Formats: sequence, C-alpha cells, structure tokens
Amino acid sequence: MKRFWILFGAFVVTAATLGVALMLGTWAFEYRRYSLHETRLERVMEQEPTIARLTEGLANEGTTVLAAPETAEDLQVAIDTHGEAAADVLRQKARRWPSLRVYRSADMIYFIFFDDDDIMRDFACVGA
Repeated sequence: MKRFWILFGAFVVTAATLGVALMLGTWAFEYRRYSLHETRLERVMEQEPTIARLTEGLANEGTTVLAAPETAEDLQVAIDTHGEAAADVLRQKARRWPSLRVYRSADMIYFIFFDDDDIMRDFACVGA
C-alpha cells in the first residue's frame, strides 16, 4: 500500500509540473507572436506609408485585405466580424482616424488606421 501512495504522489507531481510547463509555454508563444507583429507594424508606421503602398507591400508578403470600410456601418461590421476580442480599443481608434483597413497576415488580423491624407497613423493586432 505504501508503494501505491509513493507512485501516486510521483504521478501527481509529474502531472502538475507538466501542466505548469505547458501553460508557461503557451503564454510565451502568444507573447512572442504578438510582439513580433507589433514590432513589425511599428517599424512600418515609422515610414509613414500610404494605404496603397502598405497594401501593395503586405500583398507581396501574402497578406490579404479583409475589409476596407467606407461607412460607419461597414466599420462596425468589420470590427464585429474580425476584431470582437478588442472591439472597444478598435472603436476608440476608429473615432480618432478617418480610414481603416483590415488585413490578415498568417495568424494575426491587422487593423490599420490612416489619416485624411491616407498615411498610416495607428494600428492594432488581434489574433486570428
């Protein structure tokens, strides 16, 4: 009976350690994924690209345009469809900037905001 409790205790400790390792790995992967995309977009924003230039550059890398809302209703649909997880932040940024384009880049959705001159001014990333 003593051997059973020792084996059971070893199993519990091993399973708990594995669970912690998997949770930390998942967290680290998500953090790294978001930081890579955000760093990429920050560097692009420093160049102040226009909508056309950014769309062409992203298309060359395989990124597709998901939405280019023209009206307030279209904007709400784009946010609700592609960015529900960050809807409040996206709506706040949309109030500040007049144009929005939504792109899909591999495992991430980019919400990129432009000013009246079609220059990139802000962005947000949402996991796909």
